[in-house]
Amino acid sequence: MEALPPSCFNFGTDGNNAHVQPTGEHHYHGLPTGLINKLNKGTAMTLVGWAADGSPIYARWGYTTADDATSAIKELVPSWRLKAAPDSGRPATSLYPMGSFTQDYEYVAGLGDLDRCNGPTGVTPEFPGGIYYYVATSAFPCVHRCVRGNLPN
Repeated sequence: MEALPPSCFNFGTDGNNAHVQPTGEHHYHGLPTGLINKLNKGTAMTLVGWAADGSPIYARWGYTTADDATSAIKELVPSWRLKAAPDSGRPATSLYPMGSFTQDYEYVAGLGDLDRCNGPTGVTPEFPGGIYYYVATSAFPCVHRCVRGNLPN
């Protein structure tokens, strides 16, 4: 079940699209809006965190030409979309609208700017030589659901 709307389940996410698990771990399901507002960088590429594999996570904005820091900034778009019809065996959409479950979405390579793990490879302000990075977006999956790099030992 997805933690952000249109899910019908209340995960207790806060104003930063995050919540605390029963184990006490805090994690995000969407854009960390409070942090983004505090950093106040507008539409500039904004580093908001680090993934478990050591890759940087940026908030929504990136260069229109991934390897050109002089290119215009744009909102990066995931390559995921809602499926045209629910999977068989799924609860009725009258109870749980499409988008309530992860399985309601499908990845379509090239549909948006980002890969399956919600990242591109390109230059960033902190990595002018280029790097693979994840992007927290305003559309599903919002935050990466897989990792591309090697996890540290």
